[in-house]
Amino acid sequence: MACPSQASLLLQKQLKDLCKNPVDGFSAGLVDESNLFEWSVTIIGPPDTLYDGGFFNAIMTFPQNYPNSPPTVRFTSEVWHPNVYPDGKVCISILHPPGDDPNGYELASERWTPVHTVESIVLSIISMLSSPNDESPANVEAAKEWRDRRDEFRKKVGRCVRKSQELM
Repeated sequence: MACPSQASLLLQKQLKDLCKNPVDGFSAGLVDESNLFEWSVTIIGPPDTLYDGGFFNAIMTFPQNYPNSPPTVRFTSEVWHPNVYPDGKVCISILHPPGDDPNGYELASERWTPVHTVESIVLSIISMLSSPNDESPANVEAAKEWRDRRDEFRKKVGRCVRKSQELM
């Protein structure tokens, strides 16, 4: 039998910790019990935000060299947000590879470091929902609406929230 990797041991511990001590605002578990590297996450729309009342599902996929490299997070629920690509992939600094930003937008200290956990990642995504960054958007159309046509942005987010509630 193969020896468990550092990544699988760490993910197992984080899963156990989240099961023992759930965190307000989200739930997480494995997509398939035989694969520690793919997690299903449900984020509850943060109170007093446009996403309030929504239930947004995402898949968090960890690389074999976790925690040295970040996971990817992709919403499977529809999410209209400047920092979420149209395909659902989340774009926040802590999910970018460690080191200097080749584009010069982020400090190395804002990017991935191995101290991050599933909990800190999801809490950062919840914070992102509360405070969009329209300076370096993943979804340019959503960023333009957020800046220039806030009513249209609100309507689209409201539709996403209602749709997420219907799917629960």
